[in-house]
Amino acid sequence: MLTVYGIPNCNTVKKARDWLDANKVDYVFHDFKKQGIDEATINNWLTQQPWEKLINRAGLTWRGLDDATKSGITDNASANKLMQAKTSVIKRPILVKDSKVLCLGFDENLYKETFKP
Repeated sequence: MLTVYGIPNCNTVKKARDWLDANKVDYVFHDFKKQGIDEATINNWLTQQPWEKLINRAGLTWRGLDDATKSGITDNASANKLMQAKTSVIKRPILVKDSKVLCLGFDENLYKETFKP
């Protein structure tokens, strides 16, 4: 089963979910705010994607961090701790199926290619 990780009020997550619904792609939604995220799940993602892609450095949460915190994120371990503590810093949505990261963010062309009938 496809899992969409994100935050319901995020515009990018809304676009992704609307696209998935319109294209009849079944998924379950994992709400970072309500359900959090565990170390093992993030570690799995980090084996597939670099932490620099998993952390949304353009977002408000990242920009709101102090410089010492930002400069302390230098590897998978420090990135994992930050993502667990501040789930809003994670790039979203993250689409995962069978423990494999399929997509980060929303790109309609990538979704069309990934979920073509």
